[in-house]
Amino acid sequence: MEHIESNPLIDRLPPHLKQFIKPQNYADYSPIDHAVWRYVMRKNISYLSKVAHSLYNEGLEKTGISIDHIPNMYGMNRILKEIGWAAVAVDGFIPPNAFMEFQAYKVLVIASDIRQLENIEYTPAPDIIHEAAGHAPIIASEDYAEYLRRFGEIGAKAILSSHDNKMYEAVRKLSILKEASGTAKEAIELAENEVAILQNMDVELSEMAMIRNLHWWTVEYGLIGTVEVPKIYGAGLLSSIGESAWCMTDEVEKIDYSIDAASKSFDITKPQPQLFVTPDFAFLMEVLEEFASTMALRKGGFRGLQKLIDSQKVGTIELNTGLQISGMFVRMITDEDNNIVYFETDGDTALAFREKELIGHGIETHPNGFRSPLGKLKGINLAIEDMGPRDLKAYDFYDGKPISFEYDSGVLVNGLNITGIRNINGKLLLIQFKDCTVTYKEEILFSPEDGVFDLVVGSEIVSAFAGSADFRSFNNLYHIPETTTIQTEKSSERLTLEKLYQDTRDYREHNTASFSKDHILNRLIESYPGDWLLPVELYEIAMLQNDELFGEKVVSHLDNVTTLRPEIKHLVDDGIARIKSNII
Repeated sequence: MEHIESNPLIDRLPPHLKQFIKPQNYADYSPIDHAVWRYVMRKNISYLSKVAHSLYNEGLEKTGISIDHIPNMYGMNRILKEIGWAAVAVDGFIPPNAFMEFQAYKVLVIASDIRQLENIEYTPAPDIIHEAAGHAPIIASEDYAEYLRRFGEIGAKAILSSHDNKMYEAVRKLSILKEASGTAKEAIELAENEVAILQNMDVELSEMAMIRNLHWWTVEYGLIGTVEVPKIYGAGLLSSIGESAWCMTDEVEKIDYSIDAASKSFDITKPQPQLFVTPDFAFLMEVLEEFASTMALRKGGFRGLQKLIDSQKVGTIELNTGLQISGMFVRMITDEDNNIVYFETDGDTALAFREKELIGHGIETHPNGFRSPLGKLKGINLAIEDMGPRDLKAYDFYDGKPISFEYDSGVLVNGLNITGIRNINGKLLLIQFKDCTVTYKEEILFSPEDGVFDLVVGSEIVSAFAGSADFRSFNNLYHIPETTTIQTEKSSERLTLEKLYQDTRDYREHNTASFSKDHILNRLIESYPGDWLLPVELYEIAMLQNDELFGEKVVSHLDNVTTLRPEIKHLVDDGIARIKSNII
């Protein structure tokens, strides 16, 4: 296993993100993998130079991406460091909030596996072609790089739904099966059907679903310029040699980019029937901020808390006093005006102020959940958070004194006031009671047997977002998925084919004397009649050597291959045409 070479941006990542990082294991890439990379990149360079954003070619150089070799992540990191970014390898799709959070730290998440030759045009699985050759080059634009960072910052706070969780697992499973050599067709069809069922469900889009839509139609499948003359900048298009050409035809509808894209879902298993065009990268930021203003992150309230309850994940609410409560929210009580008068979490809960956990109020103190009423006291116009020492004294909030009071909502609190906990500015955040009973109507919400009661000081929820206020509060915010990339054992036939690819590569790069292109072609004809990429590479060598006779033999063999496999004829034709245009 290779050592993971780091840089300062990676070093500062929190542990719950670092757990997803894995070594790239560069030696595991086969000669066929390198040939796939080379074919895609050579085609992309020749085609994308005409239709991609002007920064594409420049960005490839700036990020140290070679046309002929799969990029070494550690070499990329040294170069990315110069433009303020970093890259890490991960195992396929990671949880969406984690993906966004990496981006917020200016770290590119790169799935280090590479697509199989059978999926050379497109794969639903994230791979190094998509990530390194698609995402990295456009980061050379400062406006776009800042958009990515800001998107990650906001996206990491987006609240998921339980449906999002199921969708993530289903898509991850499908991508793994599709890229696993020898997967039964029936297994792939079952996984595709599971994704299709979930995609076709009539469910309300969550914040995460909507922000992922924005991510898809910009970062992944975005066009820039005008509807009449668009250019490609989205990584999904830059890495798909099929869709990058098809998207420029009239068959794909071009739409001016706007916040409406947040409501336009996508099908990851099919080419996109429409794409959105932004006039420039700065406009992406405008739409992102417009969307952020609709999120619970900025609106709070009962809708925000309800989203957290529905998500069944750790989330955070922030009160108007600045107090932040992080945990899995399970219940709230509202009044007739939908004001939240009580909330409750289940399991590990932590309290914080300005993203820093309050001393003595981590999950060790609150392992069994947290609950508290909110609002103003009955018959008192002054909220507790606005009371000064004299006010607190006037309303009998004495340390060490019993007190009984009622909220406007009807929640009753009766107990012995122990102490108050204040922020750095002296404002009350919590009031602790013992021998405390909290009731609402006829329900007991808290009783003395439950221990010390921590009453939050605050009258409204001003923000609600996914994750913890202080990332250090929880041992693990994101759990690594149970499914992992499938590594199948290679057959002797596969290893022999890889050796033929390696011999060809060695000759092209080092002019090895033992190389015999006739021998390799004969072996392909005899044992690997369906392989098309290595014959294309042999044709390139023949043209460089002006060996027209051998070139004709290769073309004749490729005609037989495409007769057996008509679905790859356009790939063969493109490869031959590109070689001819470069040689002649």
